[in-house]
Amino acid sequence: MIHIIHNIPRPDGALVERFSRHGSATVHEAMGRLGAISWKIKPLARGMKVCGPAFTVQVQAGDNVMILRAIRDARPGDVLVVDCGRCPESGPFGELAATECQVKGLGGFVTTGSVRDSAEIISMGFPVFSGGVSIVGTVKESLGRINHPVSAGGVIVNPGDIILGDDDGVVVVPLAQAGEILEKSDARVAKEAGILEKLRAGGSIFDIYGYQAVLDRQGCVEERT
Repeated sequence: MIHIIHNIPRPDGALVERFSRHGSATVHEAMGRLGAISWKIKPLARGMKVCGPAFTVQVQAGDNVMILRAIRDARPGDVLVVDCGRCPESGPFGELAATECQVKGLGGFVTTGSVRDSAEIISMGFPVFSGGVSIVGTVKESLGRINHPVSAGGVIVNPGDIILGDDDGVVVVPLAQAGEILEKSDARVAKEAGILEKLRAGGSIFDIYGYQAVLDRQGCVEERT
């Protein structure tokens, strides 16, 4: 079995830059409401945003040696996506690891587990999205896997998939469909710009989208005025 894979597909930089202009909710909706990582995985601080190719890591419970190896091997712009399995309480990533990531120009860190040294990481401004914060330490003993498909918050993440995260959450864009999803995201933003104009002119979301038809279809009865 190969534990560490080095050669992975990566999206074009221009494609990543265009995705970075969108919010996670917009892309999630454009994908047909797919790709949303569990709401439990949140940014350490408001304003953190991440967008880049997934560099995936699967670790054994309470062990972070494969995370440290992945940080060493990842390229600038890569987003580490770590599946911590059934051990969300340990904090396998802290100030030291975040500093190395930042110096190497990595795009961010997303984990189903917890992190520590949260104040220091927030002060650094390095984008970290985690399932929690915990002071519980880890060992460095067990093999895991790097750049294999992982499960992160209910979503399968393949190496090279585009990871987009912000204050609202994290969405995974399959690399093979990224171009199509970007077009749909752009179209959604353009459509909503027109809706915003109507709302600022005093319009109603209910009326603009014709939601009265939904109530009529369900047999809604109103008091006569």
